[in-house]
Amino acid sequence: MTAPAHLDDLHFGAAVYCADGTHVGALRRLIVDEESLDPHAIVVKETRHFSGQHLAGSALIEDDVAIPLGALQSVTRERIDLSMTASQVRQTQPYLTYQYAPLARGDVGRMAVAQIGQTAFVRPLIEEAHKRLDELEITPGENIMLGHAGRKLGVVRDLVISEGELVGVVMHPVGIFKEDVLLQVRFLGRLDDLALFVHLTEDDLRQLRPFHPE
Repeated sequence: MTAPAHLDDLHFGAAVYCADGTHVGALRRLIVDEESLDPHAIVVKETRHFSGQHLAGSALIEDDVAIPLGALQSVTRERIDLSMTASQVRQTQPYLTYQYAPLARGDVGRMAVAQIGQTAFVRPLIEEAHKRLDELEITPGENIMLGHAGRKLGVVRDLVISEGELVGVVMHPVGIFKEDVLLQVRFLGRLDDLALFVHLTEDDLRQLRPFHPE
């Protein structure tokens, strides 16, 4: 099922507002189906004011919330208005949660040394995103790799959506390209949450042209 056509103006960084006019934050990620790449939801990074960080006096560990596409009332390039109130957004489950990684060999000793003040020990955290197993995310700055050969082509800069469907991603390139290029969805292979992979030949790469949106 495709997303509504009014989503065509979705762009990373757009300001997000609740139905009552409260500023939530900015569009940070797009959640898509793993196979079809159909958009499912957006992830919004809350402002310090909306999340309450300005009252906490320190950074909170999580300030991202996932919003279903059905809650997007109107979309322009610069602004997204939700049908949800500020209270409803604040009650939404955090998109990311964190838990301590299992203790590895030697960690108990390092913790004991840290307790007597001789060194610091920081137990690593494991990040978990609250999305389905058949969903992946597209994030600005995410690496774009050529196949699985480990060659980096560039990073994700933005989205291109038409009639509610993901047409492709705008890539800010490294190497031979000097300007942003559009990578159409037909060239996008399987993604993971660390990188986006594309299937192109060397001749295909030479045929890519600079992306100049209308």
